[in-house]
Amino acid sequence: MDENISWFMEKRVEKTINALNQKNMKGIFVKNETELLQVIQNLVAKNSLVGIGDSLTLLETGVLDLLRNGSYAFLDKYKEGITKEEKKEIYIQNFSADTFLCSTNAITEEGELYNIDGNGSRVAPMIYGPKQVIIVAGINKLVRNKEDAENRARNYAAPIDAKRLNKNTPCTKIGHCVDCKSPNRICNAFVTISGQFVKDRIKIIIVGKTLGY
Repeated sequence: MDENISWFMEKRVEKTINALNQKNMKGIFVKNETELLQVIQNLVAKNSLVGIGDSLTLLETGVLDLLRNGSYAFLDKYKEGITKEEKKEIYIQNFSADTFLCSTNAITEEGELYNIDGNGSRVAPMIYGPKQVIIVAGINKLVRNKEDAENRARNYAAPIDAKRLNKNTPCTKIGHCVDCKSPNRICNAFVTISGQFVKDRIKIIIVGKTLGY
């Protein structure tokens, strides 16, 4: 990366982490997947109960493999042959997890997390339940403010994710949100997390590269 671009991104990350810390959410920056996995291993206790939300980022960075192969009581929603009933039970168990890991649609420089969710199985544990929430996000998820966050989630992340899930929605045809009434829409819960009562319960690890949607 060009050194001037690198400088600019470092300043942006620094501003975002400072804002997150002021709102009782711990911001952490790592350069790559190797550093990320080391931080997660330091944060997640061995033999503890661990859940995850839908996240391409966790797959891309090797976090999913770490949880599967490590000494954790892992609630694996992606395991082969899992039934709808078993997955629904995992969603309920996630609320009692020691750690819940996921990504986010956007992080504002003002220290807010913005997400759009279909059934709430990702955003609900972020808000309440697990003792610790670890959010892993590429540097591409940083935005200036809530308006930019909603635009990113609606018109970039959601259409691409709907396409990945083979949803029959307008956004998978035209490539942007029209606030449809489709029964297949994945944009049902619009959630902004602006702070936490419990200091550092939510930890946001920003990785210095493009990850996920």
